[in-house]
Amino acid sequence: MQSRIIPNFFSVTLAMFLGGVLPDGQGQAQDRSWKNVPDSSQQNWREPQAYVIAKPASPAVVNAAIRQALSARSAVDAQGSALLPLWFYNVLSPRDNNGYFGIMIGNDPFHGGGSAAVSTNIVPVIIVTNTIGASYNSTTGVITTAPGVTVFDPTAADNACMTPPNNVPVTVFRQSPIFENMAFNWGGTDLGNTQYLDAFQRGSFWNALQDRDGYHVLLSPVTSLAPIVVNVPAAYGTTRPFSSTLRSPCGPLGIVDINWLDTYLTTAVLPGLASQGVNSGSFPVFQLYNVVEASPVTNLRSCCILGYHSAIGPPIQTYAVSDFDTSNFFPAGLQDTGILSHEIGEWMNDPFVFNLTPLWGHTGQVGGCQGNLEVGDPLTGNLAPSVVMPNGYTYHLQEMAFYSWFLGGPSAGVNGWYSNNASFLKDAGPTCH
Repeated sequence: MQSRIIPNFFSVTLAMFLGGVLPDGQGQAQDRSWKNVPDSSQQNWREPQAYVIAKPASPAVVNAAIRQALSARSAVDAQGSALLPLWFYNVLSPRDNNGYFGIMIGNDPFHGGGSAAVSTNIVPVIIVTNTIGASYNSTTGVITTAPGVTVFDPTAADNACMTPPNNVPVTVFRQSPIFENMAFNWGGTDLGNTQYLDAFQRGSFWNALQDRDGYHVLLSPVTSLAPIVVNVPAAYGTTRPFSSTLRSPCGPLGIVDINWLDTYLTTAVLPGLASQGVNSGSFPVFQLYNVVEASPVTNLRSCCILGYHSAIGPPIQTYAVSDFDTSNFFPAGLQDTGILSHEIGEWMNDPFVFNLTPLWGHTGQVGGCQGNLEVGDPLTGNLAPSVVMPNGYTYHLQEMAFYSWFLGGPSAGVNGWYSNNASFLKDAGPTCH
C-alpha cells in the first residue's frame, strides 16, 4: 500500500499518548468491553453461530505499547528479550482521506523490515464443567441444565473425534503449520517455507518489502507448558444440548462464561506462569479443546465464541485463547487450527485491539459496520488452502484480509491481492454505513 505519512497527525497523536492519559475520542482503548460481537438475534439452531472476538487493552497498556514502539526497537529481534517487537503505522487512508495510527507485532515492512521472533508458550487448558445441557427452548434458545461433570482434556487421546495416531489434541495442535514450517505458494508466488502467520504477514506487505527473503514475524521458540486444570463453577459452565444440526457431532461441546474464564486466566493463571518464562516479551496461547465461550452460558443466542485475544498490564502481557475444535458442531473453516489462525493473525495485526481503520462491514462475521484492523473478521469461516503436515493430519487455515484491504489504495499484498486466497481483489471500498 502506498500510504502517505502525515507528520502533523503523528506528532499530535504522539503528544496525546505520551501525556500519560488516553484522551477522549481516541477510539476503543478506553472501552474494555468485548469487541466484534455479531448480532445473534436470528441464530439458526441447526447451524450453531460461531465467531471470535477481542477485548481492548486498557489506556495504560496502549500508552506503554506506544512508548515501546517508539523506542527504536523496530530493528531488533525480540527473541530472548523481555519486550515485544512493535512497530507503528501512521497513514492517510484513501478510503476516507482521514489519518490512522496503529501498532503491530514485528518490524516495520515499509522502513527496513527485518526478522522478528516472539517466544510463544502453548498452555493446554483442561476444562471441567459441572452441569450438562439437557435441552433447549427452540424459540428462546434458553438451555435447561442438569447436574453432571464433563472433562475436556486436550492432553488425553480422543478416539471419538480424532483418529489414531493423530488423536491427542495437544500434540496435533503443536505440530500444526501455526508453529511448524510448511511451503506456502499463493497464486504462483512462493512465500517461503515458514509458519502460516509469517507467510500471511509477508504476503500482506509483499510489494512494500525491500528484502522479501529477510522479512519475518515468527513464533519462536515455541514451548509447551504443563497443562492447567480449570474447574468451572456450575453457574459458569455447561455443555451444548445435543440436537439436530447440519453435521453429526462426535462428542460434547463445552460452554464456559467468557467473563469468568478471562478473569480467571488473567488473575489466577497468567501471574503464575512467570516462573515458566512467560513475560512481556512472550506470547502465551491457551489451548482449549471442544470448548467455546458465551455469556450467559445457558442461552444459545450468546453462543458460540471460539477464541479471542487481548492484553493486560502494564507491564504489557498479550495473550490468546483458542478452541482446537474437532466436535463437528461447526463447519470446516472453524475446525482444528482454523480458529487459531484467525486469533494469531489478529494478534499480530492488532495486538491491543486499538488499531482503527475506516469503517468496513457486511462481510464475514460482521453484519453491520466495524472499524478496526482485525484481519480475520471480514472472512471468518473462509478457508485458505488446507495443509497436510508430516504427521499426516490435514489442518484447516482461515483466509484473512490484508492490511491494504482495510486502509485502501494500491495493494501492498502479494499478487496485488487484498486477502491471502484472493477472495478480496479490491479494498473495502467506501466507508460502511
